[in-house]
Amino acid sequence: MTEFIYELKIPRERIAVLIGKEGDIKKEIESATKTSLNVDSKEGDVFIKGEDGLGMYTAREVVQAIGRGFNPNTAMLLLKNDYVFDTLSMNDFIGKSKDTMIRLKGRVIGKEGKCRTTIEELTECYVSVYGKTIGIIGAADHVPMARQAIESLLRGSPHANVYKWLEKKRRELKKSRLLGSL
Repeated sequence: MTEFIYELKIPRERIAVLIGKEGDIKKEIESATKTSLNVDSKEGDVFIKGEDGLGMYTAREVVQAIGRGFNPNTAMLLLKNDYVFDTLSMNDFIGKSKDTMIRLKGRVIGKEGKCRTTIEELTECYVSVYGKTIGIIGAADHVPMARQAIESLLRGSPHANVYKWLEKKRRELKKSRLLGSL
């Protein structure tokens, strides 16, 4: 059997979260994906070894999600076949201005987290704003909806318009599910 290795980097402050208490999170990822994780906690490098391509891909997605600020329990949803992880770089929407970055994060998070919570509820996805990225975890047919809503906010669309659009999309999705089950 051929063994493959992925190498990725996550922020050092997220290493402890990846490893977990007494290594329990790391062990759970390894067990669920049939891979082995070697973590360099000084540099933030994570090496994923395994023989199963799908298991390695899934392990990489879970590790990246934890690295992008997600709670390990949320990141573990990626073990389900119909869940996906997507990231947006806020650098794509701004120049190098730190003030603009803070303002855009604020638009996505909202006052007391209200905007992020609303997007999560309307799309049934999880959203993490961390560093210069925004991560989304959810069912494969819901993540594009969340991504488009966040991109609209980053481009300056009014919150009310984005919420209305999400509500309309959610109704369409429910209707198509209902029709599909008949």
